[in-house]
Amino acid sequence: MNALNIAETMQALGLQAKQASAQMAKAPSAIKNKALLALARLLREQSDALQADNAKDLARAQANGLSAPMVDRLRLTPAVLETCAQGCEQLAAMADVVGEVVGMKQMPSGIRVGQMRVPIGVFGMIYESRPNVTIEAASLSIKSGNACILRGGSEAIDSNKALARLVEQALLEAGLPAAGVQLVQTTDREAVGQLIAMPAFVDVIIPRGGKGLIERISRDAKVPVIKHLDGNCHTYIDAPCDLDMAVKVTENAKTQKYSPCNATESLLVARAVAADFLPRIGAVFAAKGVEMRADAEALALLQSVPGASLLPATEQDWSEEYLAAVISIKVVEGVQEAIAHINQYSSHHTEAIITRDHMHAQQFLREVDSASVMVNASTRFADGFEYGLGAEIGISTDKFHARGPVGIEGLTSLKYIVLGEGEVRG
Repeated sequence: MNALNIAETMQALGLQAKQASAQMAKAPSAIKNKALLALARLLREQSDALQADNAKDLARAQANGLSAPMVDRLRLTPAVLETCAQGCEQLAAMADVVGEVVGMKQMPSGIRVGQMRVPIGVFGMIYESRPNVTIEAASLSIKSGNACILRGGSEAIDSNKALARLVEQALLEAGLPAAGVQLVQTTDREAVGQLIAMPAFVDVIIPRGGKGLIERISRDAKVPVIKHLDGNCHTYIDAPCDLDMAVKVTENAKTQKYSPCNATESLLVARAVAADFLPRIGAVFAAKGVEMRADAEALALLQSVPGASLLPATEQDWSEEYLAAVISIKVVEGVQEAIAHINQYSSHHTEAIITRDHMHAQQFLREVDSASVMVNASTRFADGFEYGLGAEIGISTDKFHARGPVGIEGLTSLKYIVLGEGEVRG
């Protein structure tokens, strides 16, 4: 397909999405839920056929020498498909936020003013690797009353096409337009360039993938982008704190899983508790093979830990998202220095304080400039499902519109509504 044909194809997708968005926006909750439950049923009924299509992607990925973790992300196992189906059912069971009216107030003039939650319209989703994102994005789009255009990674094209066919079938079963959810059928990268530059049809772009992809989208898009680039998350161990809790939470925040964007990458420790805490957490990290890149003060306190993998931290380490069994460690004077360090070096994703001091906790919550800020809890909780959003389409570290995990509400906007009884302005 040449560039001209791709441009025409993407324009057609955009026009169809724009037209479908009006029908999606006004669809009653029962109809949207019918589509979601139909999709859940189809995912279970078509599990064998989906795995056959998925096998084509897996074979191609292995032939092309993709790494084992990348191949694993492509795999549509029965368990993955069941999780997708359950996600659709959970969304169907959730309250519909579209049309909700909030903040209605009586004005001195007699009018009543409030805000109504409405769909954004059309969103474009650009993602890599995991084909289950096709179902996550489609189901959230349906529930939030939006239309969407999905562009998955070339490595998952057969899986994504098969899943998109089921989404279309579910939409039609419920009486919704087939163009409510559309998949870009070509793997040509020019299609991405077109999708992110169609403000006449697309209201927002949501990229989900590696830093390179998100940087490219953010740089070239001509429509708003909901994104986060890095997950350099911090856990700060305050004085005073419950040391047993501090060890338990820090271990989970770093080692429960290394690859997610909400895993802790940097550990800050108040000087007053460093001598007691660092050898304990150092022993945990040593046992799990976590490399510790520490400042001079922390290094001195960790030297005695048997089997510890220690390196002096560089300036780059304070900004690094490792996504691996590596953590940076720094001793700070207290909460004020911890907050200053976080606001300078973090990616504004998720930060946590472990403390017994209520005032310190409140100061941390108020002054740390990140999308999620936690007290006495693991940063690994920064997730749409854990926040009760049902599902998430991504995490935003932007400050406008959506911030933090983006679920149904993040795919809607608020418009002012005014109710009167013939009032006129004097």
